Amino acid sequence: MSSHISNVRPKADKVIVDIADYVTRYQVKSREAHNTARLCLMDTLGCGLEALSYPACTKLMGPIVPGIVVPNGARVPGTSFQLDPVSAAFNIGCMIRWLDFNDTWLAAEWGHPSDNLGGVLAAADWASRNAVAAGRKPLVMRDVLTGMIKAHEIQGVIALENSFNRVGLDHVVLVKVASTAVVTQMLGGTHEEVVNAVSNAWIDGQSLRTYRHAPNTGSRKSWAAGDATSRAVRLALMALKGEMGYPSALSARTWGFYDVLFKGKPFRFKRPYGSYVMENVLFKISFPAELHAQTAVECAVKLHPEVKDRLDAIKKIVITTHESAIRIIDKKGPLHNPADRDHCIQYMTAIGLMKGNLTAPDYEDDVASDPRVDQLRARTVCIEKKQWSRDYLDPEKRSIANAVQVLFKDGTSTADVAVEYPVGHRRRRKEGVPLLEAKFRTNLARRFPEKQRQAILALCLDQERLEATPVNEFVDLFTI
Repeated sequence: MSSHISNVRPKADKVIVDIADYVTRYQVKSREAHNTARLCLMDTLGCGLEALSYPACTKLMGPIVPGIVVPNGARVPGTSFQLDPVSAAFNIGCMIRWLDFNDTWLAAEWGHPSDNLGGVLAAADWASRNAVAAGRKPLVMRDVLTGMIKAHEIQGVIALENSFNRVGLDHVVLVKVASTAVVTQMLGGTHEEVVNAVSNAWIDGQSLRTYRHAPNTGSRKSWAAGDATSRAVRLALMALKGEMGYPSALSARTWGFYDVLFKGKPFRFKRPYGSYVMENVLFKISFPAELHAQTAVECAVKLHPEVKDRLDAIKKIVITTHESAIRIIDKKGPLHNPADRDHCIQYMTAIGLMKGNLTAPDYEDDVASDPRVDQLRARTVCIEKKQWSRDYLDPEKRSIANAVQVLFKDGTSTADVAVEYPVGHRRRRKEGVPLLEAKFRTNLARRFPEKQRQAILALCLDQERLEATPVNEFVDLFTI
């Protein structure tokens, strides 16, 4: 006897409707959020400019078919490429994420909300150039900053209570969803079109995290966000052409996201969408390192003067840390490539102790081949401190604590140096902003002559003037 299957089309899932409500109706009034978004814009583009020095990144960039130039297409900062918005989003997203140096959000799920800038900036630039060509007003950079705030918020608020990594999915699913919603609205989409686009983002087959973990850690983790944010632009454009959506994409029995990919559990939410995530986002300022290790490297750098001449005398290195760090980056055995090394807390700590710093080139083969690195790794142990694991999840703290102590063969030891909050944390924002601006200056100097970088810097440091600048004029400043 067959059972009856209802074909009554349900109302759209509340999770999807809430996202559409937020991007189409919510007015961001927080001055702190817009100012932080400006800092985030600077830092994110700067990270991308640094990545352009790495052939492993640039080989993936440019048009899908070499030689194609799109009239009124979106430009890719730091290059001469002018592409369709989907390809441009991939390019920008790829360069932003390549060196693991852009901002971070840590909760039940991890991620890098500025990954969304790939789609947001590419779509805004493309729309603005076509508007100017048609005699209409372009979007301005305040629209981009607002889009960044909303993309950060969608990704970050969902991440607060919902762990995709625990079911094997990569956090870039949230980049895809957030970028899809914001880009659809930014390009003129209605509430219904945002719902349709976002439902398709949830229905997409989602990336597995296997490329972030032993034994498969590899460079896909550096272009996965570009892939997600470019797919978002594609889904937005389809929705704007009238492509249908799927109202119970999440909740449909058997075939929906919850049952297929989330062990049948619906998402949980701790707070409504606002501007909380941008205001509390974590910047990676000091080191291009997986954020759970940032404070460990800071501890190692503090210990460097004391240990640099006694490396052979080290008996043991103790890293006291939190549960998420142990689960993600406590790694033993051979490290096969830079992506493997920047997700190994022992490697990053060893470099800090040896060199008193950690830079992107330190993940390359020439540095990794120094036998002292693996010798120090082999002597390193990680221990969880339960209180720090709790503080990591505490919304009033959001700490990312680590401590490092070096024990020598003669029975002496260093102090147990602890740092609970990295310099990019909101609690250290006053200390971090001048360092962030210095990082941006350094990255501008990698690509542009003095006059051009001074023009970019002057605009980016002026909140009011930046917000009023047409998007296409802003992006033109970054053209090679």
